[in-house]
This record gives sequence, C-alpha cells and structure tokens, in this order.
Amino acid sequence: GKITNQTGQKPGLIYMLPRSHQLELVLITPEGKPIHKRVSAANKQALLSLVQEFIQTITHPMRRHTKDYLPVAQQLYQWMIEPVEPYLKTQGIDNLIFCLGGGLRHLPFAALHDGQEFLVQKYSLALIPAFKLTDTVYSDLKNSQVLAMGASEFNDHNPLPAVPVELSVITQYPWQGKSFLNKDFTLTNLQWQLGYHKNFQILHLATHSDFQAGKPSKSYIQFWNSKLTLDTFAQLRWHSPAVELLVLSACQTAIGDKEAELGFAGLAVRANVKSAVASLWSVSDGGTLVLMNEFYQSLKTVPIKAEALRQAQIGMLKQTVSLASVTDRPNVSLPPELASLNYEDLSHPYYWAAFTVVGNPW
Repeated sequence: GKITNQTGQKPGLIYMLPRSHQLELVLITPEGKPIHKRVSAANKQALLSLVQEFIQTITHPMRRHTKDYLPVAQQLYQWMIEPVEPYLKTQGIDNLIFCLGGGLRHLPFAALHDGQEFLVQKYSLALIPAFKLTDTVYSDLKNSQVLAMGASEFNDHNPLPAVPVELSVITQYPWQGKSFLNKDFTLTNLQWQLGYHKNFQILHLATHSDFQAGKPSKSYIQFWNSKLTLDTFAQLRWHSPAVELLVLSACQTAIGDKEAELGFAGLAVRANVKSAVASLWSVSDGGTLVLMNEFYQSLKTVPIKAEALRQAQIGMLKQTVSLASVTDRPNVSLPPELASLNYEDLSHPYYWAAFTVVGNPW
C-alpha cells in the first residue's frame, strides 16, 4: 500500500517456476492471499524450448522486418500471464515484478503478446533476483545527478559511434551531470567520481560487454584501458553513497547463470545498487541511443523507473520516437555512420525488448 500511495503504481509479484510436468505461477499482490496457478501444458521441456525459439526469432537479423515472433509471443503469454490476468485486472495492478526459475531469466517479457498488444503496453515490468535481496523503498530521482561514461573506440571490438551522442544527450537537459568518453572512461576515474563527488545517484555506462556462463573472470564490461570482470564487479564502491540506478547500455548485461543470476545487473543489485537497467542481447548502437534518450526524458516526468522504460519502449514500438527525437535536441549532431538509421524501422522488438529493469522498479 505504501508504494501505491507514494507512486500511484500498484505492484504485483509473480513467481514463475518451471517444473518437469507443469509451470507453477504464484501471484502476490498488496491485498489478499497468494494466488497459485499450475499450467500443465507448459511442462519444462516445452516451455524452455519455446523460450529459446522466441529469443532466436526476435534477435535474428533477417527477421527484423517480419512478425514471425508473434505466434510464439502469444503462446508464451497464454501460459505465463493469462492464468493470473483476471486477478491483475480486478485488483488494478499496473506494475509486474517477476521472480523467475532457471531458464526463464533471459526471456524478454516486454514482447509477450496477448493477440491485441504487447505486455509492456499494459504493465510496467521488472525482474528481481530474489525478493529478500531487493530494496523495496521508493526514491524520487527527479533531482538526481547523472554520471555518464563510455567508449566509442576499441582495439578489439567494433566501434560504437552513437556513444558520444548518447552521453551528451543524457547529461544535458533535463538532467544535470558529467560525462566521460574514451580515455577518461577508466575504473580509476569511475571510483574517483563516485567516491569524491558523492552526488551521483544515476550511473550510466555505454560500452561493450560480454557474459560467458560459468566464467566470471571471462565475463566483463569493457573500460577504456581495462576490463571490469564479473568477479571483481561487486568490489566497487556502489554504496558510498548509494547508486540508486545503474544503466548498463551495453550488450548482454542482464544475462546470467546459476552463479551470477541476472548477470551484471543482478550483481549490482546484490551490491546495494537499488535498480539496474540492462539488456538481454546485443542491441543495435543507434536503436539504443533512441531508447536511452526517451528513457531519460520519461524518467523526469513519470513516478517510477520501470514506467520510464515502458514509455520509451512504447514510443519505439508505436514509432512515435526515432532518431529525429535525438537530433531535434539543441547542439546534437550525428556521426555519418548513423545517418542510415534515420530511415530504419525501430518498431520490431529486437530494438526495444532487450532492455529490462532489474531490482527495485520504483
């Protein structure tokens, strides 16, 4: 009730546990007892193979101008959301928080489809590693400062030409902040900025990353002169003062395994970062720029982080935001590599469904 009073948003927590013979769903809402549902058609083998098919279809480069994903998106919706939806409607739930069993944590829930519209058009969404780990206090971020860091040039990765634009637009109006690019994007500088200034509640990292299941020393976020590996990630000073929101504008930062549930984003939440925004697959550089521009615009006006991401995703799927939304801003010019994106259709879920809130959605 307290969160609803502070934010106007009413959350529902859904546990999803794939069992060998069925999918178990448990819905917990602010009022009433937990609601249990079992979906026998969604046995573990059938469910996980459908999840894999869904992800492969959405992320396939040759299918970005098709709606091949829709039949699978609708089947997953029928199994995973439909059994509890009557309760969501009667109780006025508008924010869904998922706590997921193995094999489901890399599913882009935003792109599930009810036959009429996507799940993200009906609810704001978040994933949590485990409920006891999650800080459930609401924080208003509207007066926060943003520390934005990233790299556009690399020795052993493709360049990311949109990153300089991304860093500049998110630390301009309507946010205040500082940005550091390329040679200034070092772990030493990150630690210095967080420790010395103590007023950055939002940290944005735009760079390459790689997650390798079962290999924490080989999974990393690329800084200018070093790699921040998964096994050293938690040792950073995330909580002095607390980083309220960590945005990992890099590929595969929400993918995880048994040891590192929900990847870097999950680890950040374990290390006392309240919330993280991270991605489930390698997203296009320009598409990310459009989504992040809209996300930060929305973050100033809507009550919770998950709703800001929802608004950005809806803008992309309805094509009400585009690269023009970025270039219309003062003092923004695009590098020539991104010119062709002006004409690219960013409404396909590949461009917007990868990003997810991990941890506290408020």
